[in-house]
Amino acid sequence: MKEVLKVSNIEKYYGNKSNLTKAIDNVSFSVNEGEFVGIMGASGSGKTTLLNCISTIDTVTSGHIYIRDMDITEMKSRDLARFRREELGFVFQDFNLLDTLTGFENIILTLTISGVNHKEAEKRVLDVANKLDIADILSKYPYEMSGGQRQRVAAARAIISNPAMILADEPTGALDSKSARMLLESFENLNNKLKATILMVTHDAFTASYCSRILFIKDGRIFNELIKGESSRKEFFNKIIDVVTLLGGDATNVF
Repeated sequence: MKEVLKVSNIEKYYGNKSNLTKAIDNVSFSVNEGEFVGIMGASGSGKTTLLNCISTIDTVTSGHIYIRDMDITEMKSRDLARFRREELGFVFQDFNLLDTLTGFENIILTLTISGVNHKEAEKRVLDVANKLDIADILSKYPYEMSGGQRQRVAAARAIISNPAMILADEPTGALDSKSARMLLESFENLNNKLKATILMVTHDAFTASYCSRILFIKDGRIFNELIKGESSRKEFFNKIIDVVTLLGGDATNVF
């Protein structure tokens, strides 16, 4: 399988010499095209810092991150902005939709900025909306949608430009259980049908059970790795619970 992401010996420090904190400690891993990978860890473990470095929101202190063979740790800020827009899709806990735009306008905006022909852009929006079951709410504004609908619009916006990877930071954190399940099924659909590569940070074992592989972070290092393989989602969930227990974390939801 083709490698989309390669994280090579990265470290991240915060503070100064008198009060130095190592948030990421020599982390290396890779993600292949079409994988759905979760990152789990207790609060303060470094998982969000890791995602921020991969997403170009933050910079590493040392090491390298390659996305589609491009070293993002060596890019200039202008190149990074273009790379982020063209190669990365984002799904945040608080949706980050523009309140003055409809669902359709929120999704198509990325393509408009990139200069995609309007007819082609509209076709792509409708195609993704049908796959995520949000075609009937495209004319609504975010305040007229449920939390789950807003998050699926955000997922559509993330995938619309065919990015190298979708990065999701606690995407179910603000959703009720029904909406969370619908969003995760949408992610599963994007991964299975569109072969979308997804990297998701979560603290929740139920959410993580939708992934194909989990990396567990403890004290800035990779503590363990689980691969779903042929396991059912319930079996995978139970394995995740076992590791979370070893980490001393809180798995929150039950299956």
